[in-house]
Amino acid sequence: MDEVIARLATGFTGLASTEAAQRLHVYGPNELQAPTRVSAWHTFAAQFQNVLILILLGATLVSGFLGHTLEAAVITVIVLFAVLLGFIQEHRAGRALEALRKMAAPVARVLRDAEETVVPTRDLVPGDVVLLRTGDRVPADARVTQAVNLAVDEAALTGESAAVEKTVARFDDAGLSLGDRKNMTYAGTLVAYGRGQAVIVSTGMSTEFGHVARLVETVEASRTPLQENLDRLGATLGKAALAVVALVVAIGLARGLPVIEMFMFGIALSVAVVPEALPAVVTISLAIGVRRMVKRNALVRRLPIVETLGSTSVICTDKTGTVTKNEMTVRQVLADEHLFDLSGAGYDPTGRVLEAGHIVEPSPGVHALLRAAVLASDARLATRDGRWQVEGDPTELDEAAIA
Repeated sequence: MDEVIARLATGFTGLASTEAAQRLHVYGPNELQAPTRVSAWHTFAAQFQNVLILILLGATLVSGFLGHTLEAAVITVIVLFAVLLGFIQEHRAGRALEALRKMAAPVARVLRDAEETVVPTRDLVPGDVVLLRTGDRVPADARVTQAVNLAVDEAALTGESAAVEKTVARFDDAGLSLGDRKNMTYAGTLVAYGRGQAVIVSTGMSTEFGHVARLVETVEASRTPLQENLDRLGATLGKAALAVVALVVAIGLARGLPVIEMFMFGIALSVAVVPEALPAVVTISLAIGVRRMVKRNALVRRLPIVETLGSTSVICTDKTGTVTKNEMTVRQVLADEHLFDLSGAGYDPTGRVLEAGHIVEPSPGVHALLRAAVLASDARLATRDGRWQVEGDPTELDEAAIA
């Protein structure tokens, strides 16, 4: 620990504000590199990356060339409807995600000029001493310098749901896995309970989460099953249209009909092969799926992604907190030699105390038991904008809720 302090040229009382400002200029802000923002024009152009849309555009040109103005106008309206609907949905989702990123501007409590202060997480630098307590999000990778019953939930990084107890002890094995480095805390993880201090060693893209972000950037986005199927359908229809043209022209020429007349007739038949309403129907169906997910507080940036979940046959999940809410609910309390049942669910602090199926007033023993549980807990339960906000260990949060 002393070696880390010396190497980072800091102290247990933190950095001076002037030194922190200089280091911020050297290391840059403590944030992950934002993905390249997709422009509105790019989102609009992406709507045309569909074989069916391209075929319909070709059919529109052919219909107009043949003098079928009404058919050309109808196809144009259908294509524009599908393209604009897809563009509006994806553009709105993109703007909503941008707004969420701007709203999520976390802060951290650090020691600056030997005093505790609150600074934006993006302004943290290596050498800063950060203060950690129950419910805090760890702002950067840091070496623990003080730990009082400190445990951190590292599920977001390691996948392990059980909180890891932290220590200030030194480990000489340099090959330890992330989950075994108990004297380190990592950006993006959550303090489950306890309190402590840690000196920051890595920020931004140099953190473990930054390494994960770099790996994610190298992954190429694949096309969804629906997109692949529509492309195959479009290619099949295109080949069928060409075959129709060739067959009609060949038959007509064999019967001695004029070449131009037969060619025009074949083109007209090929246009009829293409289902003009299919892109619009698909877009409307996906848009309805997006709206339903929005009602469930889930944002989808690209329409075809909605269909991917419907194509999923196997979902691999990890126990508590993945397919459940990771909430605990006390059902019974033993006090004054009586067993009481408690109603209610989750962290909503409402419910009744029952004995033998009848609602009763809590006894002094129940009050004393719950009071002791709350006093021994670091969890916090509060209401903001009409919604309950919780911070801390699930067990202690349930104690806070029933108390």
